[in-house]
Amino acid sequence: MNVVQRFVFGCLCCLLLANASPLRAADKLPTEEDYYPITPFAIPEGIVLEAGGVELLPDGKLAISTRRGDIYLLDKPFSKTGKDVKFTQFASGLHEVLGIAYRDGWIYATHRPEVSRLKDVDGDGRADVIEAVSDAWGINGDYHEYAFGSKFDKEGNIWVVLCLTGSFGSDSKYRGWCLRITPDGQMIPTTSGIRSPGGIGFNHEGETFYTDNQGPWNGACALKHLRPGKFVGHPGGFKWFDQPEVKAALGTRPKEPDSGSRMMVEAKKIPELEPPACYFPYPKMGKSASGIVCDTTGKFGPFVNQLFVGDQSDSTVMRVYLEKVKGHYQGACFPFRSGIGSGSLGMMMAPNGSMFVGGTNRGWGSRGPKPHSLDRIDWTGKVPFEVHEMHAKPDGFELTFTQPVDRAAVGELKSYKMLTYTYIYQASYGSPEVDATTPTIESAVVAADGKSVRLKINGLQEGHVHELHMEGVKSADGTPLLHKQAYYTLNYLAE
Repeated sequence: MNVVQRFVFGCLCCLLLANASPLRAADKLPTEEDYYPITPFAIPEGIVLEAGGVELLPDGKLAISTRRGDIYLLDKPFSKTGKDVKFTQFASGLHEVLGIAYRDGWIYATHRPEVSRLKDVDGDGRADVIEAVSDAWGINGDYHEYAFGSKFDKEGNIWVVLCLTGSFGSDSKYRGWCLRITPDGQMIPTTSGIRSPGGIGFNHEGETFYTDNQGPWNGACALKHLRPGKFVGHPGGFKWFDQPEVKAALGTRPKEPDSGSRMMVEAKKIPELEPPACYFPYPKMGKSASGIVCDTTGKFGPFVNQLFVGDQSDSTVMRVYLEKVKGHYQGACFPFRSGIGSGSLGMMMAPNGSMFVGGTNRGWGSRGPKPHSLDRIDWTGKVPFEVHEMHAKPDGFELTFTQPVDRAAVGELKSYKMLTYTYIYQASYGSPEVDATTPTIESAVVAADGKSVRLKINGLQEGHVHELHMEGVKSADGTPLLHKQAYYTLNYLAE
């Protein structure tokens, strides 16, 4: 073989080897935008949206409530560009509206002093009637006394979570509590222990969750299950157990937790204490957890019945998979979508599978550069390669994937790295990661269908976040995971 022949043969070999590789180094790796593009809406000058709540109305318009006390209507919420739209003011003069819902011709608004309902009687697009549904809680003007309200539950109730006065105390009635407001305006004391909510919503079974933020008695931001009669962590509002309606509904107050302890240590001593279903490690998954939506549409990709949670500080949307272990929710959070225009706050999932995210940066600042925003996230129809679910097992975890995997890569122990840690459960502000351990991943067995792997782990830690890195995991066509981290809150060991 002469020099020219050797050169040609070498080039052909290189070409064949390159074509044989499912994912060449020169190929552009997929991004979040390839699966879930964001459409930002053009907000006219003079409108300060700061969207705390979003609701789709029967006429196809989108109602947006604002931190400034306004409610606006958007005429084309599914506009392809977000630019050919019109905002009209439906109401003004409310106070920091952080929850909005529609029912029987009325728009219900949860704001600092009450749940109100509003109606356009004469058809001119503006509210003519505003009625108080419930003002069962107190307000003294403290900057921190926000009120977040849900959509309607199966019984027609609105769930309200009330921020404490400041971060530590409850100077106004029911601050630090979750209340249910019935269709006839009655108040039901429901759950104690709230600190600083960022959002509230339901899972696919209609159970209620809210986000609480790092601070006193909260080592990190978390997603918490609102079970009637339970205590979710912050004892600042315990004084309201003296109220007759609380005594009738819930009985006596829980035992005061010991500051400086650990959440699961105290949960074993205090029967009412419901531990967080999922921590959002600070600052790895953000610094200010906010709105909650659940995909029950089946039109938002492969994550049907999973929860999506905003982070105001990082201007992101996270994904949460939950399961029940020993009667309590726990599970894993994953990164999902970055790039929200401002700080993610109010969120809503439309029946067609579009997710709306309102944003604000006032008071906290945000990674998203805009002072306020409204974005829509849609699924392109392409399925990203992701961890679909993360299940706790007695001796490890089972990971399911959205696509078939590269069996060799997923079965390789070097593809994974795990560490664990927990937080100090204390009256002072927040907590560092403490009690860190490094479990040993002893085996990784890929299922016969190539869509899951069973990780056998020596060193599971009850009450710890299990942080899993999966740098070596690849799909059957050689694509790496779109998001390579998972954070599982293992409150209870599976049996």
